[in-house]
Amino acid sequence: MNRRTILKTCTLALCLLSAAHARALTQSGRAEKPGAQTSAAAPAPATPTGVVRAFYTALREGRFREALTMSIFRPAIEGLSPQDLEDLSVDFARLAAQVPPDFEFTGEQVSGEEATVFMKSGEEKTLKIEPVYLVRGAGGAWIVGDRETAAEVKKMGKKFFFEQRIVAHELEAEDMLKRIQAAQIAYSLQHGGLYANLDTLVRAGYVPQDILGTETTGYRFTVTPSADGRSFTARAEPARHGRSGRLSFYMDRSGIQKKDTGGKPLSPSK
Repeated sequence: MNRRTILKTCTLALCLLSAAHARALTQSGRAEKPGAQTSAAAPAPATPTGVVRAFYTALREGRFREALTMSIFRPAIEGLSPQDLEDLSVDFARLAAQVPPDFEFTGEQVSGEEATVFMKSGEEKTLKIEPVYLVRGAGGAWIVGDRETAAEVKKMGKKFFFEQRIVAHELEAEDMLKRIQAAQIAYSLQHGGLYANLDTLVRAGYVPQDILGTETTGYRFTVTPSADGRSFTARAEPARHGRSGRLSFYMDRSGIQKKDTGGKPLSPSK
């Protein structure tokens, strides 16, 4: 599995399901309340289709711990403390928010210790039939996911979700800086060659508003035009070093530089 390829094109939420080859997702769900008692995972239904149905139903209803316990992510979710769940609640909510409410199952195939369930979602013009893969777990129960990712999750344990989030946020931060660069070019063409600060770019609709906060991006972004407005620099630092990201970024007309500075702003090198 090429982690960079997966993460570069999707958020952490999509990454989690893509890694398990379960990419058809549910309508907006609520985040698990930090510290709340979650119901114990029910015994897995006997058939692969029953497991997948229970998995997506739990995601849709915001029962993230229960849902992920039915998947290869069990070693990662079981070790999380209430504080860890609170830290990840935004990411899990994004996960639930992207699973379609109209999925149904068209069949399954079982081959030894592996199985595939075919899930249909969407309407006539957007109809999709996608495979959801499963493997036999301990005790012979079916679990959602693939063996390659299962081995990675088991090795990383409770660090898995945080490490995936860090990589995703770092890739998204670099992509956002490139988007800022493109936005500045478009803005300057319409404003006599002048560049704008971040608030102006947001108000003009060139970049999303959530860039002004850190909750969804995990990064603090700043854009500083020069005194004459004919050039600019941009920076991005992790909101919580080691939790939402590690790399700090600096961008000017020469390109983007990045380095782990312990969460401090990156000073450009020549």
